[in-house]
Amino acid sequence: MMRRDVIVFDIETVVDADAARRVLRLPDADDVEARDALAVYFLQKTDGRNDFPRQPFHQVVAISYGHLIREPGEEGYELLMRRLATGGDSGSSEKEILQGFFHLIETRVPQLVSFNGRGFDVPVLKYRAMAHALACPRWFHQGDKWNNYDTRYSSEYHCDLLEVLSDFGASARCSMDEVAALLNVPGKLDTAGDNVRALYESGQTDAIRHYCETDVLTTMLIFLRHQLFSGSVSAGAYARAMLGLYNYIEAESEMRPHLLEYIQAWDQSYSVPDTGT
Repeated sequence: MMRRDVIVFDIETVVDADAARRVLRLPDADDVEARDALAVYFLQKTDGRNDFPRQPFHQVVAISYGHLIREPGEEGYELLMRRLATGGDSGSSEKEILQGFFHLIETRVPQLVSFNGRGFDVPVLKYRAMAHALACPRWFHQGDKWNNYDTRYSSEYHCDLLEVLSDFGASARCSMDEVAALLNVPGKLDTAGDNVRALYESGQTDAIRHYCETDVLTTMLIFLRHQLFSGSVSAGAYARAMLGLYNYIEAESEMRPHLLEYIQAWDQSYSVPDTGT
């Protein structure tokens, strides 16, 4: 059964300095020192291979999402663009951001779409929700044994494009930017994940939120192409979904300059398909 609501999402994080201080027994370290020390800690734990912290240590600073509605049409399902947004505002606490995300799960029971959501985003969200003593019963009780939010091989409740496109690890896992380059759609613009910490520590939360939204758009474009390839939507429905998304971004870009940059990148690399109508 296809879910009516489709939530394409992405998160941005920084190292939780408080958790770093606790695990490293460095109560007097400032935030920058604590984050640097945690990188050294994980570098040592992996014998110098990787300083990237494990999921519990990632403090969520932004959750962005694109909301699509799946409606029946003459050729099967249509995917209609509803909105692109980021939870809360630039001053929202992590707890408030998480509450908003899990409220979507509880009230709409959507199909989630991510890129590496099972490997990173979802574990982070679960750990951080527990850190704030939040509850989301629907996550664990919706669906059945084979189709639910935690089932790896079913996309009904969560389509992780990194998993799907690599046949769940049978082939190489490609980055989102690499897949975007293949499909000739906008990928990373001027900001990348490596920049988030510097933006956060300089108080540029809005820039992080904007970057997260553009990653959602790229994820959405990849998802739509996969929906076409898999036969979940017809060629006409795919073209209409792309045109609807393009028109939405173009209209929103008048008030949201980061979307103007995205639509300009789209214009340079890709033409909107003919809807045939």
